Amino acid sequence: MTSTRGTSVDLPTKDGTADAYLTYPDDGSPHPAVLLYMDAFGLRPRLRQMADRLAENGYTVLVPNVFYRHGRAPLVELPDFIDTSERPEIFQQIVPLLRSLTPDLVERDADAYLRWLADCPQAADGPIGVTGYCMGARLALRTAGACPERVAAVAGFHGGQLAADAPDSPHLVADRITAEVYFGHADQDSSLPPEQIERLDKALTEAGVRHRSEVYPGAHHGYTQADTSSYNAEAAEHHWRELLALLDRTLRPTQGAS
Repeated sequence: MTSTRGTSVDLPTKDGTADAYLTYPDDGSPHPAVLLYMDAFGLRPRLRQMADRLAENGYTVLVPNVFYRHGRAPLVELPDFIDTSERPEIFQQIVPLLRSLTPDLVERDADAYLRWLADCPQAADGPIGVTGYCMGARLALRTAGACPERVAAVAGFHGGQLAADAPDSPHLVADRITAEVYFGHADQDSSLPPEQIERLDKALTEAGVRHRSEVYPGAHHGYTQADTSSYNAEAAEHHWRELLALLDRTLRPTQGAS
């Protein structure tokens, strides 16, 4: 694997300054860029580790604190290991942050993040990949719809409420997406029941979006997050294989898979 360098950065948005983590191969060359959207627990060591793993595979990765309007990360005090069944107060703090991040704000921020990456010396010219976890899967989908000319790959893992009945449901941006899309759903996930998976796939198919979705057996919401009780090592490794294959074929197709 390639050695990497990670650093904290601040990037301007229309509503202030977003703190973020940037990591990239430490070889002096620019590399394809990936925007990684956090889960609701926020920018923390686990997400930095995941970003570093992408960087080790040849990508420049930006992980913004999408709740920056409320302050710098961490906004919620978290234990080293998160067992949500024993810590319901964590979600009591997080829910207001989630609700404040409207679709309009997501799209406005997405433009700022992608513009920052376009100017980043460590990021190669060309399209960008986007991946997201839990709530981040929704943000990834909206980013692809808001900035289709800049996003070539979208991945979402254990995302919830991706195709709800709401008039602003994320799946309704499908007709604006030009990227290749991959979703890895958890089969033990009450936030994304089978009817929503079906609705999401139908919307992507009808829009002509190249996509694939899988339901990971035995996986719970949050299965990629090793610092939580939802972690599933087998499902997490499956996610890595699929994510890297997607990024390799869309962001550097002439180089083959890593």
